[in-house]
Amino acid sequence: MMPRSHGGPDEEGVPLHDFSSNSNACGPCPVALAAVQQADAACYPDATYAVLRAQLADFHGVNLQRMVLAGSASEFIFRITALAGQRGARAVWLPPHAYGDYAHAAQAWRLAVVPDPAQAPLRWACEPSSPLGVAQAGLDQLAGGGALCVLDRAYEPLRLSGASALADTALQKFWQLWTPNKALGLTGVRAAYVIAPPDAEELVAQLESLAASWPVGAHGVAMLQAWTTPEVQSWLTGSLDTLRDWKTRQVALCESGGWRCLPSEANFFCARPALPESVGLQQALAQLRAQGIKLRDATSFGLPGHVRMSVMPPAAQDALRLSWRGLRRNSGMSS
Repeated sequence: MMPRSHGGPDEEGVPLHDFSSNSNACGPCPVALAAVQQADAACYPDATYAVLRAQLADFHGVNLQRMVLAGSASEFIFRITALAGQRGARAVWLPPHAYGDYAHAAQAWRLAVVPDPAQAPLRWACEPSSPLGVAQAGLDQLAGGGALCVLDRAYEPLRLSGASALADTALQKFWQLWTPNKALGLTGVRAAYVIAPPDAEELVAQLESLAASWPVGAHGVAMLQAWTTPEVQSWLTGSLDTLRDWKTRQVALCESGGWRCLPSEANFFCARPALPESVGLQQALAQLRAQGIKLRDATSFGLPGHVRMSVMPPAAQDALRLSWRGLRRNSGMSS
């Protein structure tokens, strides 16, 4: 099994300034957090999730039968890969740069990664993409031919510019995977949901049969219910304005230090740090981590030499700048 690489807390605990996770740095959303804290953990949720499913369906304006609940995005990634394997799939198509669990799930089911989507009964997409935060090329050509096509929409609520490349008619061909915990700054609460394509009742039933009982606990239910409320959506809209300002400042700060920042439409971006010749990327990241600053090495995404950075508040940005200057100074390179 390939080693798994993730952002967020690690064996050293929670970083003081965590640029490695794509969670909304304005969070946690106060209304959603209060809902989670007030959840009744003494009782099971309704095993059918009838009220929650109806709220999510109404929120998205879709038929109730299209809603599928999941323990998390990763849980659903493995479950729909299992469904593809059970249906005889032997291959999967992945974006050139993508979240590692797509490949991990495929490996678990011994699905070969193929270069041509037409050869794959299971196809993955993400928009805005991770780690780049941009539109994925060729999305409108990806779905069709009876394949299971999944669109990971984890970062659509955190889009800071641009718009989806998919028209609504094309979007309906995808299984749309939503994980609001990132947008709400509550990544410790594991819960997700999926909007199935129209007329996919048989596949929805098969996915439900592969799920454990109560895939979403009381806290996840509370978070997803809060997600659908006007108060939480209003908070999210306001947070995007703040993130835009912070992003402009953060990109400028990085570029002033010689870093090459790649374009992005989301609350994160990839950058190639201007490393001293005597310091490798892993060494630099380890030195920053020792000072409470964590960046995500993008090698696992297929971008060696780059880091993926979430947009963080000015205080965290300034801490990064000071630590980076110290690293350059200690290496004998001018700052």
